[in-house]
Amino acid sequence: MNLNYLAECLRLLYWIYFKPFTLAQWLREIHPDLKSDTNPFSRRAEFSGNPKLRRYAGQVWWLTVAVPPVVALLVGIIYSLVVEPFNWLRSSLFLMGWFLGNWVARGDNTKLQKWLRAITWIVISIIFLMTIGLLFATELTPSILQLIPLQSLFQSQFYVVALGVALGVALGLLSGVASGVALGVALGVALGLLSGVASGVASGVALGVASGVVSGGKLGMASGVMLVASILGLAMDLDLALGVALGVEFDVAFGIAFLVASGVAFILGTLRVYFWIPELLWMFLLLRFVPEGDEVKWLRCLPPYFDQIIHLPMPLMDSFIVKAYQHNRLAALHTLIYLIGSTNQQKVVLKAMVGIAIDTLNRCHNSEDIVAITEQLAWIASAPPPEIGSVLPEFLEISQDVRAAENASSAYLQSEMLATPVTKLDRLRTSLVLGKNAALATSFGSIVQRWLSILETSRQTIEEAALDSAEIPQVYVAGPALNPENSSSRFKGRLDVFREIESLAGSSQPPVLLLYGGRRTGKTSALKFLPQKVGSELVPLSIDFQGAAMTTTLSGLAEFIAGEMVEAARRNRNLQLPAIDRESLKIDPFMALQKWFVQIEKFAPGKRFLLCMDEFERLEEVVKETGSRSPLNFLRYILQNRANWILLFSGSHTLDELNPYWNDYLINTQSLRMTYLQEAEARDLIRNPVANFPDIYTEAAIDEIIYLTRCQPYYVQLMCRVLVDRLNAINREKTRLNQEKQRQLAQGDVKAAILKSLEQGGAAFRERYQELTEPEREFLDKLIDEPVLAVAESRSWQRLVEKEVLEATEKGYRFQVPLFQKFVEIQSRQ
Repeated sequence: MNLNYLAECLRLLYWIYFKPFTLAQWLREIHPDLKSDTNPFSRRAEFSGNPKLRRYAGQVWWLTVAVPPVVALLVGIIYSLVVEPFNWLRSSLFLMGWFLGNWVARGDNTKLQKWLRAITWIVISIIFLMTIGLLFATELTPSILQLIPLQSLFQSQFYVVALGVALGVALGLLSGVASGVALGVALGVALGLLSGVASGVASGVALGVASGVVSGGKLGMASGVMLVASILGLAMDLDLALGVALGVEFDVAFGIAFLVASGVAFILGTLRVYFWIPELLWMFLLLRFVPEGDEVKWLRCLPPYFDQIIHLPMPLMDSFIVKAYQHNRLAALHTLIYLIGSTNQQKVVLKAMVGIAIDTLNRCHNSEDIVAITEQLAWIASAPPPEIGSVLPEFLEISQDVRAAENASSAYLQSEMLATPVTKLDRLRTSLVLGKNAALATSFGSIVQRWLSILETSRQTIEEAALDSAEIPQVYVAGPALNPENSSSRFKGRLDVFREIESLAGSSQPPVLLLYGGRRTGKTSALKFLPQKVGSELVPLSIDFQGAAMTTTLSGLAEFIAGEMVEAARRNRNLQLPAIDRESLKIDPFMALQKWFVQIEKFAPGKRFLLCMDEFERLEEVVKETGSRSPLNFLRYILQNRANWILLFSGSHTLDELNPYWNDYLINTQSLRMTYLQEAEARDLIRNPVANFPDIYTEAAIDEIIYLTRCQPYYVQLMCRVLVDRLNAINREKTRLNQEKQRQLAQGDVKAAILKSLEQGGAAFRERYQELTEPEREFLDKLIDEPVLAVAESRSWQRLVEKEVLEATEKGYRFQVPLFQKFVEIQSRQ
């Protein structure tokens, strides 16, 4: 055996006691099914093809056979010198049986192993039952005991030999490497100590500590064997067994002392206090004496790096990791990954994550620091600890909002977009103050206040910079729906739609409402602004079914609906809806929703709920995917049985364009058309998209925009956005040439911006064009050559009128929106 082989054996022994996770990973590399309690000789057939497995088996053999005698010899010598003579006979008998059991386990004779295991367990069971009988048969009289030759039996060498050998063989057959070495060491020493009162209590301590050492690591069946061994070890003392049976006070006291000592030692052994105390002291020294900024260098010296099983709390470690994170994020994260995957210190990891999050949020001194939070704490965003789980995602979202504001195309837009994170911070501050978690409010209240101060200062600086520059603010939004939080001034008109919705929803028998219109006519924006336009007794709950189309199960759809409703109630009316039964959602989702709707009515009496289903046509995809119409049956139930619920469907299709089955569900429907803006509303949008917007349009330019867009809101925003960019580009060039800047946009500028508008809005124009059928597109191509085409009216062309592509005149058909006509002209030439 060379030194390298011996070093590997010692390393394996160290891993057994201190690094079970590392041992498990190393064993998986040797063989995917190999575990620490696996007898490697059971895979003898694989030795020839797996040299590492054969080498490991040899090391296991040497450890399980050689270590117990060596330790027993050392302890025996020291014990004999310090206390009293060590009982070499009992340890030797056990170790002999231990050797025999391991020798049999090493072989490939499974029948011999099976029979020997059975025989040894029979012997142990008989001795165990006899011992228990003696220990607890206190009602037996001395005359009866004299009839049973128990004393001579227990005093015979047969008893000692049988118990020692049987116990050794049984444990040798049962144990794997981790449990085997620990049990061999523990029992080899403990059985030798069982000789008198003092040593008997000491042996109880030894057994208890040994049990704790083994149960602290990977033990399996051996822990049960260890408890049996403790009781059998008690019976090894003949005077004790007979003394308890006969009720001798001295021996009863000794028995109690033995059991108490064993129990206390077992608890302390399981908690591994003898390792924890020096580890705790070492952790204190690290935190106290490592210089500020050098914590990273000492991360590898944390106790879990050399002892992976620490059951008792290890304070100060999370604070040390937090300090290291301040100087080297990557090294600290590697430490956390190690603690999660290779130790039982998950609680320390959670505390460190909380500390890192709070410390990082506290270190923000400007808007750039806030933007960086998204990257710095993204690694804990997926599963934040409960202590910060309700707050950290909001901070990360605010950080993303600030980043979006900084990337805005103009200083004015930056200032306006900063309103969103400021509003969210105000909301978060209120929730912390009114919440029941005082610790959360204490930890994060000051952070919220600091962030608010930073963003308000940043916003003021940006506004001053915007005023100093002569650049026209880019405030027009073409595409996404307008949000009340940051686009309230840009939403124009639609008062007639809001008034009709409120009137119909307030009637005694409200109909089903169908809000329809072409794409990008402002339907989604109108639903977002609806809560501000109707009375507080009506609670709009918007559900965007474009997101629901991603679900493939009914339970997933029901959960999505519930989640959207809870968020909408909180956002629109600051109303916290009662929680829905998640388990019922999985079993019968829409029945659970029905019961939940009843709960909501009781929770908010006097309220009427307007269920607004945006992009409702997407439900057809769910119905097709699941093969069930349960969602539609649920909506019909709500319509017919819940008087306080009004259904509003929003989409780009009318009923006759949907699948026929919709007619069975959408009865008594009142249609509300979302079409172009009124001309006065469109002019107001052009001139005054926001307060104090400069006067940059001539009347002729406004008239040209109105003509080209037909007051379609998306087209108006698109053209104005292109025109503002055009004016700023012209003035930047004039500034470079030291020429006088252009103050207003003329009609010629509008005409010159048509191609750029078609380019920027190309996706929207193509989408509208591709929705048409091939005959319809061919008909539009004819209209390009003859602007007003006189043809016989047919249903096909009438559909184009309803889709707001064409309009009928006395002479025939023509394009409703000249800007879309320009797009069709380009398509026809290609």
